[in-house]
Amino acid sequence: MKDNYGRTIDYLRISLTDRCNLRCFYCMPENREPHFIPHERILSSREIIDFARIAVDMGIRKIRLTGGEPLLRKEVLFIVDELSSIKGLQDLSMTTNGILLGEFAYKLASAGLQRVNVSLDTTDPDRYKQITGGGDVEKVFDGIQSAKEAGFSRIKINCVINESSSETDARGVREFADKEGIEVRFIRRMDMEKGLFWAVEGGKGGICHICNRLRLTCDGDIKPCLFSDLAFNIRELGIHKAIESALAGKPPFGGKTNKCTFNHIGG
Repeated sequence: MKDNYGRTIDYLRISLTDRCNLRCFYCMPENREPHFIPHERILSSREIIDFARIAVDMGIRKIRLTGGEPLLRKEVLFIVDELSSIKGLQDLSMTTNGILLGEFAYKLASAGLQRVNVSLDTTDPDRYKQITGGGDVEKVFDGIQSAKEAGFSRIKINCVINESSSETDARGVREFADKEGIEVRFIRRMDMEKGLFWAVEGGKGGICHICNRLRLTCDGDIKPCLFSDLAFNIRELGIHKAIESALAGKPPFGGKTNKCTFNHIGG
């Protein structure tokens, strides 16, 4: 699929839930009560799978499952198994905070998940609790080890930074990643309302002129851009029309949005 600016759009991110078992301050700030989507508005597993099949038929080649925390989705293994069987899909991955990865790694690999990105902003236990609102970093370490043993084709770490990968927490994450033989990407903190974002260090995110992504929120909106209020609902428009509208509406550059939070739109 091509958008109006000649970019090939072949990458889809699907948010399975806006719920999370952590409360990271940059995603769900302490001074702001999170507003979760009512369960009856959340896409069913079948709706997600049917959407993905049509999206692949139209040209999507890579799918990444996100959240919230995708491993909180009750039918996550069923969804992975169904998606992995779609003919034409070349890459199926997931972004997770890693807390439940120790429990799910082998099951996910068996269901057909190929790659996993684990969010880790510090290796210091006290700092991790502070950043995540009480999380246990040892569970993330265990999850990463389980993912390595499960045989995923690639494991990456996503590390959110304030301004630079030379910060103390980021240096600790890099040292851990080097020790474990894992790639690490540094993602500078974004501000959706102000439209502030930067290129990802070690990745391709944040570079508008090569953006190849569409995003499906857990309540059925296709977002052509993370930093835009544009959204096209698959229940209201139908899958084909929503995808075509998102493709036509994809902007050349990111702007601002005040209608979505990171846990809603997906990582």
